[in-house]
Amino acid sequence: MFTRRFILGALSAAALSVPASVATAADELYIPLVSKGFQHQFWQAVKSGAEQAADEFGVRITFEGPDNETMVDRQIDMLAAALANNPAAIGFAALDSQAAIPLLRQANEKGIPVIAFDSGVDSDIPLATATTDNALAAGMAADKMAELIGGKGKVAVVAHDQTSRTGIDRRDGFVNRIEANYPGIEVVTVQYGQGDHLKSTEVTKAILTANPDLNGIFGTNEGSAIGVVNGVQELGTEGLVIIGYDSGKAQKDAIRSGLMAGAITQNPVGIGYETVKAAVMAQKGEAVPALIDTGFYYYDASNIDDPKVAAVLYD
Repeated sequence: MFTRRFILGALSAAALSVPASVATAADELYIPLVSKGFQHQFWQAVKSGAEQAADEFGVRITFEGPDNETMVDRQIDMLAAALANNPAAIGFAALDSQAAIPLLRQANEKGIPVIAFDSGVDSDIPLATATTDNALAAGMAADKMAELIGGKGKVAVVAHDQTSRTGIDRRDGFVNRIEANYPGIEVVTVQYGQGDHLKSTEVTKAILTANPDLNGIFGTNEGSAIGVVNGVQELGTEGLVIIGYDSGKAQKDAIRSGLMAGAITQNPVGIGYETVKAAVMAQKGEAVPALIDTGFYYYDASNIDDPKVAAVLYD
């Protein structure tokens, strides 16, 4: 017959034998990150940076997003499911700068810190946004375009969307810089390919068919830029200046081969890392900066192998 003392002793011994990872699981901070998608190498690089920070700060993260960047409703469902688990904090990259606000209000009411990444929302609920200064970066793309076409001619924009902050800021940053600084250049059209390289290819071919005298096209993200390259190749158009945004193997190959003049690269690993770092700080009640600028570079064949540029390119 077991005595009460024996049972208590056995339970104490069992507790001592539980692995530390299990014993501390209840105290481990859980921080889900809901991204815009997974179809681009950019998001895999963001995920890598988030995982680095999770290891460094001893927290558990999940990283998910819809199948493509048009699935706003699916992203909202993912955000709702993440919040239902009562996380310590949450990272969110909005496909639509308005649609998620009701859910973010719920997070705020529950005391769950929200950190925006890559693309913010039209709300002051996120305590911080880890992102590129997209308007400034797109302005640099406009400057490079103007330089390469000699300050005059016609250009177009193939953008990834008109609802996210990145889509809006990159479109407007490029167009506004051209209109303000380069009176000899006309932006003849802005079209949307939903960040999908196949749709962006068709959009590009339609633009070129309607504007055979076009001098340049700016693609506002990885899928847009590759779609522009593919569309130009399929129509056999020559002499067109293409400037992209983001990197990835296909864009780097296009720049090395001369099909693309250059592109803006963000720091996706840094975006992921800073998102998790800010979430941990916010959960602890520490102050975080409202804007975490993770930087950008313009790269082309002349500097693609420069160590400081190569460090933020991804495959």
